Amino acid sequence: MSTTLYLQLSALMFMEYAVWAAWMPVLAARLLGPLQMTGKQTGWIYATLPLASMISPLFAGQLADKYVDTGYILAFCHGIGIVLLFLAARTKKFAPLFGVMLAYSMLYGATIPLTNSLMFSHLTDPGSQAAKIFIWAPVAWTLIGVMLTGWRNLRKAEGDGSDCLKFAALLSIIMTVVCLLQPATPPQGGGAESPILKAIGLMSDPHFAVFIVVSLVVAGMMQFYFLGTARFLTDLGVSGKNIPAIMGIAQAAQALATLFLLGLLFDEKVLGPKWTITIGAASWMVLYLIYVLKMPKMVVIVSQVFHGLAYVFFMIAGQMYVGKVAPKEIAGSAQALIILVTVGIGLFLGTQLAGFVMDRFSAGGKFNWSKVFLVPMLLTLAGVLALAIAF
Repeated sequence: MSTTLYLQLSALMFMEYAVWAAWMPVLAARLLGPLQMTGKQTGWIYATLPLASMISPLFAGQLADKYVDTGYILAFCHGIGIVLLFLAARTKKFAPLFGVMLAYSMLYGATIPLTNSLMFSHLTDPGSQAAKIFIWAPVAWTLIGVMLTGWRNLRKAEGDGSDCLKFAALLSIIMTVVCLLQPATPPQGGGAESPILKAIGLMSDPHFAVFIVVSLVVAGMMQFYFLGTARFLTDLGVSGKNIPAIMGIAQAAQALATLFLLGLLFDEKVLGPKWTITIGAASWMVLYLIYVLKMPKMVVIVSQVFHGLAYVFFMIAGQMYVGKVAPKEIAGSAQALIILVTVGIGLFLGTQLAGFVMDRFSAGGKFNWSKVFLVPMLLTLAGVLALAIAF
């Protein structure tokens, strides 16, 4: 891999996740706080990306595999997203905000699998090279969290929380330019059969089918982390302006694990995809257990490391596994499939469950966090056992 190619792909990966990191971890605090939305309404706002990821990646994957250069699709989606993010920052009512975020998510949801497929299409040895590119995703999440926290501390206030959406819009401007500077990634044709149908056909392998089902369940439980952690930390006595940096600990751990452990553990001679992905699911289970047990504030803060490890060894390793087993001519659609399952169906169902559980175990504006986080802990445990036994 040439230095130029490495810089191009690294910039793409960094900015893709920088845009997401600007709003995803902390928007719930704005919705539940200044905008006074319910847990269910917050769940629906967070469900916009999962809903969109059930639809737009499939169309985007088809376009990239058969008709349009991947870089142009990415630039178009992020370019329109700039306007929608600024509009979302000015919207305060549930219904119109849901509409704006859904429109934005339809565009952003298409870019997640395409960023991966563009990267994999230019790597000669994905097993060893992919981690060197993926490292920039957690670096982006960490840096963006620290920057947002720094900005809030300089202002000595959180404001109304809309700054996270404005920040994402500004980052999207940079991302649009980065997309236009990517190496040419023309469609591979995909053959006469629909590429997405070919990707779905991979599930005829029982091992791949188990992986897909567990990915749906375990990834869905991640919404409990995103919807609940900011408020959970606040209830523990953590200052709201410090929460982005605290949640950024997860991304710091993710960066280190991606750089030093992912490629090593993913190697068949060490652990291979099965046990790497299983360890990832188990990391989330441990995190939820710490939340359930109401451990001391400092333990909860340090436990953010487990989210970072889980994301690397479950989500990223899962995408690498798909990139390894999928034929190159359906690379875009295969990545669209795993995003459909995890970010789409999984997160949508997880969002609905998390919103319901948070409302069920709350009274007078206070949450019973032990009962809330017991649900994802038990479901993730089931996923760990399924992976260990059947994958």
